[in-house]
Amino acid sequence: MTIATGAQHTLHSSPETVYGTTDATPTFTPVSHTGASLGLTKDSIEAGKLRSDRQVEDQRHGNRQAGGEIPGELEYGTYDEALEAMAMGTWSTNVLKAGTTRRSFTFERLFGNIDTPEYHRTLGGEYSEMSLNIAPNQMVEVTFTVLGQDVSTPATSIISGATYDAALDKKPFDSFTGSILEGGGAASVTSLELSWSNGLEAAFIIGDNKTIRPSVGKSRLTGTATFFFEDSDEYNKFLAETESSLSVTLTDPDASSLNFLLPRIKYNSGNPDVSGEGQVTVALEFSALYDTTEASNITITRTP
Repeated sequence: MTIATGAQHTLHSSPETVYGTTDATPTFTPVSHTGASLGLTKDSIEAGKLRSDRQVEDQRHGNRQAGGEIPGELEYGTYDEALEAMAMGTWSTNVLKAGTTRRSFTFERLFGNIDTPEYHRTLGGEYSEMSLNIAPNQMVEVTFTVLGQDVSTPATSIISGATYDAALDKKPFDSFTGSILEGGGAASVTSLELSWSNGLEAAFIIGDNKTIRPSVGKSRLTGTATFFFEDSDEYNKFLAETESSLSVTLTDPDASSLNFLLPRIKYNSGNPDVSGEGQVTVALEFSALYDTTEASNITITRTP
C-alpha cells in the first residue's frame, strides 16, 4: 500500500452553472496551493432518552457542510478567478471591485500517488473569506476559505468529458518587491494583515441535511498595519478618527504586479507599545469603508 503524500496532491476548480451541481462537461482550472483542508463535516444528534443504565440509546449524523481552507502564495494571474469570486465583482480592463455577483465552483482534489488514485470533489463551493499576510523575508501568503454544500463519493477517474487547463507557472510575490502607501505617502510598514469576509452562512431546511444556497452578508475588510514608530502621523489618525487610505503594490520577478487599494480606511485601535530595548512599533487595526470615488471598499488592479 502506498501512502498519499502532499507533494503529489493537486487541486482544481470548475465554475458551476447551477449551484451545487457539477457541469456535464466541466473545465477544471488549477488552484495554486500550499495545503488544502476541503472536505465534509457533519453535526451529531444524540437521543435524549433517559435510561436506568445511563446509556446513550441512539445517535445520528445531522446537517452536512462542506468546505475548508486553501492556503497558498499569492501569484499574478493564478488567483484571478478566485479574486473575482471573492469580490463578487467582474474584472474590467484589469480592474476588479466589490460587487454582488455570486459564483460557485466544484473543487476537485486528486490524491494521485496512492495505488488507486482518488478524486475527492466538493460541490457548491463559494469563496467566503480571504486573508492576506505580508511580512518581511517571506513570500506573500494568501488563504481562501470555501463554504460548500456537499461532497461526492470519492471517485477513481475523472468526470467523463472533463478538460483540464494547464497551470500558468507564475512566480509568487515576495515582500521585498513592491511598495505600500499610507494616505498617499510612503510609510515604514513592517507587516500588513488583511481579512476579507463575505459573511456567508449555511441555511438548513426541514427535509434535507444539506444547506440550500447560503445567505450572503456585507463585504467586510479589516486588517492590521504595523508601522515602525518614527512619529505619530498614523497614530494621530486613530486618535482624531481621521480617515486615510492604503495602497499595496506587489511585483513579481517578471515585473507583473497586483495593486490592492483600500481607498477609505479608519483606524480603530493601536498604541506604540514597548516590550524591551528593541524597535518600537505601533500596530493599528483598521476597517475599509465604501468610497464614493471608487464605488467600492477595495479596488484590485493587475498590470501584466
